[in-house]
This record gives sequence, structure tokens and C-alpha cells, in this order.
Amino acid sequence: MAERAEIVVVGAGVMGAATAYALARAGRDVVVCEQFELGHARGSSHGEARIFRLVYADAHWVAQAQRALPLWRELEVESGEEILRTTGSLDLGPGTDERAAALAECGAEFEILDGADLPSPLRIDGGTAALLQRDGGVLNPARAERAFLRGLAVRERARVSRIEADGCVHLDGATIEAQAVVVTAGAWVSRLLEPLGISPPVTPTRESVAYFPLAAPDGLPTVIDWRVPEGYDLPRRGDSVYALPSPDGLKVGVHRTGPPTDADEEGVVDREAVRCARDWVAQHVEGAGPEPHRTETCLYTNMPDESFVLERQGRIVVGSPCSGHGFKFAPLVGRELASLAIEALG
Repeated sequence: MAERAEIVVVGAGVMGAATAYALARAGRDVVVCEQFELGHARGSSHGEARIFRLVYADAHWVAQAQRALPLWRELEVESGEEILRTTGSLDLGPGTDERAAALAECGAEFEILDGADLPSPLRIDGGTAALLQRDGGVLNPARAERAFLRGLAVRERARVSRIEADGCVHLDGATIEAQAVVVTAGAWVSRLLEPLGISPPVTPTRESVAYFPLAAPDGLPTVIDWRVPEGYDLPRRGDSVYALPSPDGLKVGVHRTGPPTDADEEGVVDREAVRCARDWVAQHVEGAGPEPHRTETCLYTNMPDESFVLERQGRIVVGSPCSGHGFKFAPLVGRELASLAIEALG
């Protein structure tokens, strides 16, 4: 006999967790189904460090980040844990004028410095524009997920095989009849939605990340270097290098260089992307270890214009950030998806 639930959330990454949290706070009965275990490293929400920043070249995204910031602080108060550690954020190189204009339009404070004036351990060439914004920081995904899901009904290792338009959710060996279904399945979203005739134009890619030993990474701001690296045989050219302090040292990646991928494959780290990250660290961070002590992959679910898919079709709500930059918006996205799910109840 089928089980009944008011709302089922498919996928317990940060967006699904934030949606379930918002639904529970609204007094709704919600069940979360996760195909792996909580905190798994197969998707997009694992680990202990993600960048939070206000800095974008588009005022829309600046304003969205400003809206998300107090929601993260509310979650911290409720959970009693530090989830967002303020470090400041630093953007280097081309596009400084556009980013400064977007911040100014939204009333966000910032400074523009010369790279040579940045403190150790950063080593940036003189003449490089450096935009410093003090509200940036590092989010802890593991703590965020725990806080969002505390006290909620979560089914781990519960793989959803099929969703029907009437809200029926088929698991391996079970069925849940729901009044609304929120699909926040990340790189698996197309597999679940295409049988329903819903086809968001998303492309999953597998990105590579490296962690370098650094004696005191906590003193660093997050860094995005928009000077695109040259001379590397990468699957895609990429648009920046990012670096941020983490509990496991300095986390460094080359943004948007990963190849299209099948999310069901475990995948491998791209050694050329790691070489590029290693060379960037050697050139720009004093005192960091010359080789990474750990590498990993992370899935991006990309829209062509880096936007998010937040929409409802009947009883089915689709939440498909993140286009590689969505984690920081999770509590805001969760509220929007929860509102759509409640709307679907009629």
C-alpha cells in the first residue's frame, strides 16, 4: 500500500535541504528522499567550504546575495553553529569596473586596491586591480545541511526511480503519494523530469578541486582571479581560478573547466586542472605546499546563461540551481521553492 505525504522533496543537497526546512517552518508535512547518504561526495553540496560573496558584475545577483546573507545568519542562530565565517572576498583582474558598478548600485561597500598592496601570504603583481568586499566569507556545507534538516523526515539511500505528474513518487521498493513534489536532484534532474515532458536545458559537468597545505589559511579572504590561465590542456577554457580557506587547507579550483559528464559515473579528477591550480598557488600564495594533499571532484549543473530553474508545472516543482555558483543562495532559493510547492497544493 502506498504511503501518503503532503510534499516530497527529491534530493537532499543544499537546495533540497533548504526547501524542506522552509516547508517545515511553514507547518507543512514534508518527506525528503536522498538516493545516497547525507553528506555524500557524489554531487554538488559536500565538504566544508564554499564561497559566499556579494560580488557580481550583475546587480541582480548582488541583490540576491544581500537577501541571502541575513537568512544564513538566522540559520546560525537557530542551529547554534557557525555556518558562515566572514573573511572578506577578493576579486582580481579584468571586470573590476563592472563589479564595482553592480555593488554600488546595490549600496554594498567595497574597496579597490592594487595587487601589490595585498598582505601576505598573497603575492599579486602590482598593477592588478583588486576589489575587496568585506561581507564575503566561507560557508560550511556540512553544518548547513545538518541545520536545514534537523528534526525532519529524511530517507537516505532512497533512490527515486520515477515521478508521475499526479505526485506519485516511485522509490526502489516503495511508493509515496504526494500532493506536490519538489525535484532538487542536481545533475540527476533530467533523468527524473524528461519522462514528464519537462526538459530544462541543463548540462552536468565534472569539476576538479585541489587542497594545498597552508599553515594559517584562516587569515585569507576568498579569492577569485579573473585572469584566465593559458597553456593548459583543459576540457574547457574556464573563466577564473578560485581559492578559499578551508579546514583542510587552501581549496583551489579552476572554474568551469570540467567536461560534460554522466552523474551516475564516479568520475576522476582532471590532472591538468590540478596542475593549473598548483601553478597558481606556487605563483600567488607564499608558504603553501607545492603539491595538493587531496583532490576531489564536484558536479556543476549548468544553465547556458548561468541562471537557475525555479518553476512549477502542476504538482511538480523544479529547483535546478546552481550553475556552479548557487550554494550561497540556498536559504533564499529554499523559500522560493517552498512557496511554489505550497502553491501547488491548491
